Amino acid sequence: MKVSFGLYGSGWRSEFFLRVAKALPERFEVAGVITRNNDKAEQFNRAFGVKCYKTADKLLASTKPMFMVVSVTASANVDVSLDLLNRDIPVLLETPPATDIESLVHFHNILPAGAKIQIAEQYPFQPMHTARLRFLQTGKLGAIQHAQISYTHGYHAIALIRRYLGVGFENAEITATKFPVSVVGGYTREGEPGQETILNKTQTIAVLNFNGKTGLLNFETDQHRSWVRSAIIQVKGERGELFNHKIKYLHDFKTPIESEFVRKDLGMEDNFEGFDLKGVIGDGQWLYRNPYQGSRLADDEIAVATCLDNMAKYVRGGEPFYGLDEASQDLYLSMLVDRAAACGGVIRSERQLWV
Repeated sequence: MKVSFGLYGSGWRSEFFLRVAKALPERFEVAGVITRNNDKAEQFNRAFGVKCYKTADKLLASTKPMFMVVSVTASANVDVSLDLLNRDIPVLLETPPATDIESLVHFHNILPAGAKIQIAEQYPFQPMHTARLRFLQTGKLGAIQHAQISYTHGYHAIALIRRYLGVGFENAEITATKFPVSVVGGYTREGEPGQETILNKTQTIAVLNFNGKTGLLNFETDQHRSWVRSAIIQVKGERGELFNHKIKYLHDFKTPIESEFVRKDLGMEDNFEGFDLKGVIGDGQWLYRNPYQGSRLADDEIAVATCLDNMAKYVRGGEPFYGLDEASQDLYLSMLVDRAAACGGVIRSERQLWV
């Protein structure tokens, strides 16, 4: 059955959902977009063939989406999502509904009973992260002890750290520091730079200790958009480690095995299967098969499509895939990282009401 969803918002991130629906018309359809921006409405109609509405009342009077994707500013997030949830409309939030701990707690307190809400946290569903996480399930690295993420920022990074470590809502001791760095500007949301510019950025290094399992967050502002900065994904177990695309583990105590994650990208050199991602192979097996092969979606768009599919399953009675509790915990811990960096001391998280 085709998944019909509405979209509230017309910002940069909103277009990811529209591109996914356009690339996969047999799987998704956009019931409509809510925006008060006339220019964006015309642009979206022209580029994606979607109908735009000024208000939720008008969209919901004309169509019945399975759920609404909310992709609005942080200041509007709470009011918009609560309005829809109070109408008994399931909501997929593009980001968690809070900018500080107090407002996050308040949102939980006023959430209507039985509200169906998930967060479109896409990073764990990107193909390479999915492949790494599936390899960890084999147990070949032994007990996981440490994860370093130098890939993304804030609650996104915490979400990856917790998944790679396999921790839930355990409390953490957090130390952090921030310091200035400079770098030549690269790609931005507006495109390639027009001239060379030296930009001042902030490097954040934080250690989160979950009762002996440690997560290292190491990120420079906008690092993921820089042409001259590198990502680091490192996961250490007692019998081996993952490091970016590399796998090392022990078959027995004197037999080391080395392997790697290999992306099977089609359309390269003499391959004529079309330019696309087929999947990811690691340690002699398929660890990820692209369910959207043929759509030529980028990795982040594949992850967004996965969130949409998972939301549809959830609305139909399936399991949560990244619920408000998970998102709240990751956002809460990322806020504590900022506090620890500001005070220069150790901060310990406390059990919150969503646990």
